[in-house]
Amino acid sequence: MSNKNYKIETQCVQGGYTPGNGEPRQIPIIQSTTFKYESSAEMGKLFDLEASGYFYSRLQNPTNDSVAAKICEMEGGTAAMLTSSGQAANFFAVFNIASAGDHVVSSSSIYGGTYNLFAVTMKRMGIEFTFVSPDCSEEELNAAFRDNTKAVFGETIANPALTVLDIEKFAKAAHAHGVPLIIDNTFATPVNCRPFEWGADIVTHSTTKYMDGHGAAVGGCIVDSGKFDWTKYPEKYACLCTPDESYHGVTYTERFGLAGAYITKATAQLMRDLGSIQAPQNAFLLNLGLESLHVRMARHCENALAVAKFLQSDDRITWVTYPGLEGDKYYDLAQKYMPSGTCGVVSFGVRGGRAAAEKFMGNLKLAAIETHVADARTCCLHPASATHRQMNDAELSAAGVSPDLVRFSCGIENSEDLIADIRQALDALDA
Repeated sequence: MSNKNYKIETQCVQGGYTPGNGEPRQIPIIQSTTFKYESSAEMGKLFDLEASGYFYSRLQNPTNDSVAAKICEMEGGTAAMLTSSGQAANFFAVFNIASAGDHVVSSSSIYGGTYNLFAVTMKRMGIEFTFVSPDCSEEELNAAFRDNTKAVFGETIANPALTVLDIEKFAKAAHAHGVPLIIDNTFATPVNCRPFEWGADIVTHSTTKYMDGHGAAVGGCIVDSGKFDWTKYPEKYACLCTPDESYHGVTYTERFGLAGAYITKATAQLMRDLGSIQAPQNAFLLNLGLESLHVRMARHCENALAVAKFLQSDDRITWVTYPGLEGDKYYDLAQKYMPSGTCGVVSFGVRGGRAAAEKFMGNLKLAAIETHVADARTCCLHPASATHRQMNDAELSAAGVSPDLVRFSCGIENSEDLIADIRQALDALDA
């Protein structure tokens, strides 16, 4: 019985690594930059991608590969790779198939750092992005495509607007135009949503968040479904369907098939040249987090729903957004794609606007103000002043971030204590 046939809870604990007789029960940390071989011929086969193995950790490392294999199983993919951060994962995922002169369609409701990566940095590299509302009509979405469009990008649950992407709608449009749908599944995690089951082709994660879960290690991951047929569009995706002269003339789709072409290219080419590798020690810590992910996600969601209901009942709170809250704008979509739960993050506005929001956050005692989210410990942030501060008012609005928005990330503490902390922080505003 393969691990892919196990339930997600079992994959969290057992996936990716099966020790042999007398071998370490826990994934070993292979803290080595390089690997020894008996002959140059053996190493040459590795460089030519004719044999599997390791020669330099900038490209691949056994510890990283074991953890990537676990996440791959959890998402139901065919191949995966770890990166140094979620930002690196999103960059690699797009840059692997798009280059100067190309175009990408993206939801406008995405993490501020990703928006800046797309709208500023990758634009300087010659890749243009068109941002569309996640709530756009099919007609509006289809109108965003061009002849040179290479991919569509969105987040399962947007950070911090908490909009839920209609994955099937975006997948339908992407496939109608012959391009893959890339989904950042960081907030939902594969415990609550597996985008491949709804038509997505590539999934990314900031493993720094729920997957690690303890604020211990920055990291990212890219998973390929193996379902998108690059060979149907050989001119559009020549990078995968024609010989790569920078890597001994290998044609990735011919050598590795649809199941492995995309990730192999990202490893052999992008990781080789850009070096955004995750440290083996970080991968080890990530795996420890993955082992309890299924237990923690249930508690995160339970706490967030309790907090959202409390906030909704307090007249000092002007609005509350939580996709798991009945009556929320995205409740129905959340029930469709994430019936078991969404995430532990609640966004809301404090009466009195931006100044009141910042004062409220300063009054909190249990919840810490951090540039972090999706942690075992409760934390909060004022995105307009932090993660999204590079955006102007129009861009903030398009991303679903109002100036008074407080992003409250519920940890796995007792929900009554979290609510008591919020209540005293609001009471202090009136003092």
